[in-house]
Amino acid sequence: MNHQQRKAEITRRLKEAFEPETLGVEDESYLHEGHEGAKDGRGHFRVLIISSRFEEKSLIERHRMIYRELDEMMRLDIHALAIDAWTPSELDRNV
Repeated sequence: MNHQQRKAEITRRLKEAFEPETLGVEDESYLHEGHEGAKDGRGHFRVLIISSRFEEKSLIERHRMIYRELDEMMRLDIHALAIDAWTPSELDRNV
């Protein structure tokens, strides 16, 4: 799977699982060229996701939910994943 396909698959899985109000998936693999973890071809990605499915979930629970949805991609296609996971109500309070 190439980087574009990985990004598309991450996006598809997260949209399907969380029905987010906002979802951004960035491929940051180019920032890690030469990095030991990049040598095996797996990618580095950053996710911003805003979903009501995270209501009453701790930060660690949110991350676990995302990791579960990406399942084998975390072992085969993704070397590193940075996650910003928010609820809509959390953003309303921060405005």
